[in-house]
Amino acid sequence: MFSNRISDVPKSFIREILKVSADPSIISFAGGLPNRDLFPVENIKDATNKVFDIVGPDVLQYSNSEGYKGLREQIAKRYKSFYGIDVSTKNILITNGSQQGLDLLGKIFLNEGDSVAIEEPGYLGAIQAFGVYKANFLPVTVSEGGMDVEELKSVLQNNEPKMIYTVPNFQNPSGITYTNENRKDVAEVLKGSDVYLIEDNPYAELRFSGSNKKSFMEFLPEHTILLGTVSKTIVPSFRLGWIVAPDIVMEKLLVAKQAADLHTNYFCQRIVDQFLIDYSLDEHIEKIKKMYLSKKQNMVNAIKKYFPEEIEFTDPEGGMFLWVTLPKGISSMDLFDMAIKKNVAFVPGDPFYTNKTGVNTFRLNYTNSDADTIDKGIKILSECIRDIL
Repeated sequence: MFSNRISDVPKSFIREILKVSADPSIISFAGGLPNRDLFPVENIKDATNKVFDIVGPDVLQYSNSEGYKGLREQIAKRYKSFYGIDVSTKNILITNGSQQGLDLLGKIFLNEGDSVAIEEPGYLGAIQAFGVYKANFLPVTVSEGGMDVEELKSVLQNNEPKMIYTVPNFQNPSGITYTNENRKDVAEVLKGSDVYLIEDNPYAELRFSGSNKKSFMEFLPEHTILLGTVSKTIVPSFRLGWIVAPDIVMEKLLVAKQAADLHTNYFCQRIVDQFLIDYSLDEHIEKIKKMYLSKKQNMVNAIKKYFPEEIEFTDPEGGMFLWVTLPKGISSMDLFDMAIKKNVAFVPGDPFYTNKTGVNTFRLNYTNSDADTIDKGIKILSECIRDIL
């Protein structure tokens, strides 16, 4: 009855965990949810009313497929101020979250069996999105400084990937950030090839220490595709994201977008645009960074306090996640089964790998728990770790 395309694509492991962790008795470090206390509710209400006053009933009408020009101009200005790169509004397509951007890229690039180079560990949403199109995944290891360049060279020499997918800033799941040197090296490897590099960038502005890094667009301008979103900086429920792509790619993306849903929610586009006109996004993001830094430090302190010394973990300079590595031979899936019985949830590492199971790594989110809950949850998790060692 069903297509081959969908038959063996698994459900999102994280979404299934979130159903369990919705129980208020569960201490959840599983989700990647922005903290609800930071949503600019009153500002959004004011922006909404103003949109109705300015636009009237037309804001409830159909719109163009590219997205509202005013919002695309705001996005282009942000790229200029934050990264110092020039992006034309004609090369920006507003999408239904950056997740739709991944789906559209899969649609226009991938035939069954085509290869995609992807970070290992890599973002589960990308693995799922490209998996629908029967992609052949070519994992490339990422570690503290970024992507393993020698592995990437080997992948390119022995295969013909159409895309390479990256989350270079506060990577999901590991929290690591590529150095500028690593970005330059990766770009050098790709120069002269037909491979497009996808720079998925939901977390870059959530930096609370260290210095901002350059975009791949600066090193590889003709073959970099950017993905962005307001989900982590303003609100996630509007499902507003975007793709920045070269003309030749944008032409195909627009056709795929029209076939998918005609256009992204115009009403929400106008609200976000009005919010950006009337309020300071920088001031709002400063509040987010201040809170997330405190919560990250709470979790790092608790890990240092309770976890056995042989447990390794990342200490990110921004974003929403840190990554824990258990001793070799210990399965984080087994640890999850133990922890959930004690009402603590996290995301085991398995879903972030394309060809491995029973891995010894897992992801922790720190943005949605207070200090006492973090301390309690990490203490319980430590007890589970000691039981399994």
